[in-house]
Amino acid sequence: MPSLLRFGEDDFLRCRFAVSPLWETHEAVRTLKRPDRHGYHAPWLRRIRTAAAGLDLAPLWLLMPRRGHSPDWLGPPPIGPGATFEEEIAAVRRSDPATAREDTARALACTPGALESAHGRAWLADPVRMVRELADALENAWRVLVEPDWLRLRALLEADVAFHSRRLAEVGLGRLLPELDPRLSWNGRTLTLALHVEYARDLGGQGLVLMPSVFSWPDVVTGFEPPWQPTVVYPARGVGGLWTEPGAGVPGALVRLLGRNRAAVLAALDEPASTSALAHRLGLAASSVSAHLAVLRDAGLLTARRYGHQVLYERTPLGTALTSPA
Repeated sequence: MPSLLRFGEDDFLRCRFAVSPLWETHEAVRTLKRPDRHGYHAPWLRRIRTAAAGLDLAPLWLLMPRRGHSPDWLGPPPIGPGATFEEEIAAVRRSDPATAREDTARALACTPGALESAHGRAWLADPVRMVRELADALENAWRVLVEPDWLRLRALLEADVAFHSRRLAEVGLGRLLPELDPRLSWNGRTLTLALHVEYARDLGGQGLVLMPSVFSWPDVVTGFEPPWQPTVVYPARGVGGLWTEPGAGVPGALVRLLGRNRAAVLAALDEPASTSALAHRLGLAASSVSAHLAVLRDAGLLTARRYGHQVLYERTPLGTALTSPA
């Protein structure tokens, strides 16, 4: 049962990449209930287990059926390429209660008994309260599950966007889309997603949001009904090494050559990253990381380029060769 997204002439001009802390919060909440997603995230799950136990996530889980509709108003496509969580949750709080009620009723119908549950009845009877309560639950989940690691997560997501933006310039949209995930295919006018749900939509001049995600792995997600912009969420590159501890896998010879901290900075750049993200991941001062990056760049081991408000550093082929096991 494939999902089909049909492009018109104007849609090719309105495709964009985006990163969403709100989306990652939704998917982190889902991951807690999805053992099939736990593989790469085991270190994160162990670390947040106690704090997560203090959250009341049952209301959010009620609106996250394994198969079926989740409310678009509660997890809309990102409002901009670099929106903060505060901006995104403020947009959720501004949701029209009547629209949110209709959208929520559709989601509740996907879970047996949900419409008749205490939460379901209360929400449909008082959608203003529903919007407030669910937004509060999402904000609490963000503070506990995602915000402490957001620098690391954002660095990985922005590195994915930078990589695929470069590929877009090299090969064009038609070849890029199937590269995002093996379940995507392209025939010149229609993007086909080999998923477990049947869905079809004409983009209608709105274009398409392409959004990498850490916690959505291994799923590809699409949907969003009008008026929301059509969106495809795909697993970000490098998820497998996301929770690797600082210094793990640094060749001993590289440490002797460059020194422990400088070698750790070079080894940590499996994906492009910013100074602040590297400092957070390695537990070093940002000024120290900046100095190491300057030396490594001058030595021809790194390149630097601006992406939005950040400068991302990436290993050159020589830098990659030095970090490879002998």
